[in-house]
Amino acid sequence: MRAVITVIGKDKVGIIAAVSNILADCNVNILDISQTIMQDMFTMIMLVDISQMKVIFSNLSDQLEKKGQEMGLSIKIQHEDIFNSMHRI
Repeated sequence: MRAVITVIGKDKVGIIAAVSNILADCNVNILDISQTIMQDMFTMIMLVDISQMKVIFSNLSDQLEKKGQEMGLSIKIQHEDIFNSMHRI
């Protein structure tokens, strides 16, 4: 089972660390990561393995969303198949 995490917001120190710490605490493995900064906007997409996750999916989603609110970011997670369906032409 894989999921896609998207992070968008104003660039600041510690974004990757904050997201990575939540994932590590939940036993979620990062498979691939792409991030860039455009002007002062930070964007990141992560592909993660959730097959060994220690929490239910909605709990992980809530933790990521809460961290995003604390940092002034939008952090979303979707199952890979839903993400692919939404972005299919």
